[in-house]
Amino acid sequence: MLLAAQTAPGAEAGPLALLTSLLPFVLMIAVFYFLLIRPQRKREKENKEMLASLKVGDNVTTIGGICGKIVKIQDDILTIEVGTDKVKLVFERWAIRDVDRPISD
Repeated sequence: MLLAAQTAPGAEAGPLALLTSLLPFVLMIAVFYFLLIRPQRKREKENKEMLASLKVGDNVTTIGGICGKIVKIQDDILTIEVGTDKVKLVFERWAIRDVDRPISD
């Protein structure tokens, strides 16, 4: 009898107390996944698809803000024609931020 009175209160709960204490951490991980990790993976996938679909004639913007038209593609090297003087600049494929396909009539 004396032994039963000395046990800590709440010690009888066992697995329920453990589940209750871990629940906020599990919820926090789920929130991080759905609000941060999943959208980032989706953006990376879309960017990868965009870079893979580049072709000659596409109007592109580089990560440095240079706008031009692709005139040559060789593996991961793109030659871009810029300005009215038709200056040709060479970029790596990863340096392309955005693509604007020309409108065909």
